[in-house]
Amino acid sequence: MSAPLVLTVTRDFAAPAERVFDAWLDPADAARFLFATPDGEMIRCEIDPRVGGGFTLTERRPDGDAEHRGRYLEIDRPRRLVFLFAADPAEEGEWTRVSIHITDAADGCTLTLTHEIDPQWAAYEAQTRKGWTMILESLARILES
Repeated sequence: MSAPLVLTVTRDFAAPAERVFDAWLDPADAARFLFATPDGEMIRCEIDPRVGGGFTLTERRPDGDAEHRGRYLEIDRPRRLVFLFAADPAEEGEWTRVSIHITDAADGCTLTLTHEIDPQWAAYEAQTRKGWTMILESLARILES
């Protein structure tokens, strides 16, 4: 097996680390930013915020429903969140790993998201990076409003 392709996206937030961290595990917040698109309608957001628990978010989009699922591997509030991730129905072997690290900054905090994907999906690297960047921008909007 080849080493995973590692994508990293970093974003500063004008909010405390605890608030940024908690948004990832709060269904009301997550439904507003996590995998939400401008043309979609979030129809399902279920989160079981414990190690071994997980999430399912389903958004109704013009081209059909998009489902995103995760299983929490590590929850260390407010610094680290690690989960296995799959988009749309996926087989167990198709899950990828996402790690979120949050550090304090002078005016809030900095979040670094690392997504490890199988090299077979390298053609989707730019699209994946763009998606995570959009998600973090949406999170900033809801936290800073």
